[in-house]
Amino acid sequence: MANEVKKLDESMFKTADCITRHPEPVLTYKDVPYKAALTFNAGVLKRENGKYIMIFRNDYGDYEKQKLEGTNLGVAYSDDGIHFEVTPEPCLEINDNEICRVYDPRITEIDGEYCICFAVDTRHGVCGGMATSKDLKKFDIKSISVPDNRNMVLFPEKINGNYVRLERPMPIYSRGGGNTFDIWLSESPDLVFWGKSRLVLGVESVPFSNDKIGPGAAPLKTDKGWLMIFHAVDVDESRGKNGWEDRWHKRYTIGIALLDLEDPSKVIGMSKAPLIVPESHWETVEGYRTNVLFPCGAILEDDNTVRIYYGASDTVVCMATAKLDDLLALCTEPK
Repeated sequence: MANEVKKLDESMFKTADCITRHPEPVLTYKDVPYKAALTFNAGVLKRENGKYIMIFRNDYGDYEKQKLEGTNLGVAYSDDGIHFEVTPEPCLEINDNEICRVYDPRITEIDGEYCICFAVDTRHGVCGGMATSKDLKKFDIKSISVPDNRNMVLFPEKINGNYVRLERPMPIYSRGGGNTFDIWLSESPDLVFWGKSRLVLGVESVPFSNDKIGPGAAPLKTDKGWLMIFHAVDVDESRGKNGWEDRWHKRYTIGIALLDLEDPSKVIGMSKAPLIVPESHWETVEGYRTNVLFPCGAILEDDNTVRIYYGASDTVVCMATAKLDDLLALCTEPK
């Protein structure tokens, strides 16, 4: 029997005061030189040379006709982290006898090599995939998990000699049915074999979720701990048409927590309220599925400003900023 959906306090659902939204999306389908309709859930990386790299999900089709035909991944580059130029062709699309599509990419750079995490729809379940690349043109697929697992995010450096990733398994029987999904952590010596899996954060510990939570952007290393930016979902059956579909009952918000530097499976602080809540036009009015914010990229700038890149309404890429000290304070100050 599915768990009963708990009622949430609506007064907590407001964006934190420290957050400043960029006034417009930083990427839409109109910026893509090939067939595109929904461009969102983009991992973003800043290289040592100051250049920004974005790898994004592109659901192609016809936006105006609300028609979708397939999915691929695209790459874009920027000098300022706001104005991105998309390369002429998609970088990755897989569709064979087993794999239906890859989507929702995240990107980190370790030892001069790009590491990309992505979701994989197969004919036998949803998996998490990992690949490496030196140029974002050719990809070496390192591993694809068993079903059902996804939302994988790689830490930007090895911890105690191992690669470490956050992930979100999708148990049904063992969690009472429904979408009671949590954040877990696994380790690997080589990006291929993964183990030492353990729970990081349960959905029941997040006051602004009654459905599921999952990893978002690659964690940021700070003196206080690893800053984890995650997504949280709440469900209200009274919600009606919110986007292209007849009904959309879910709201995706963005949360933050702080993980221990040496053992990032330990949560040492967490904001008890959402960090960012759907409020702007692109987040609540226009798009495929409105009221959806999905963080996939975070960059710590030299002036201690954190840029948070997130998909809005499963349609465009948006960006917001906050000072690092303010984000850490939200995780560590008593509420």
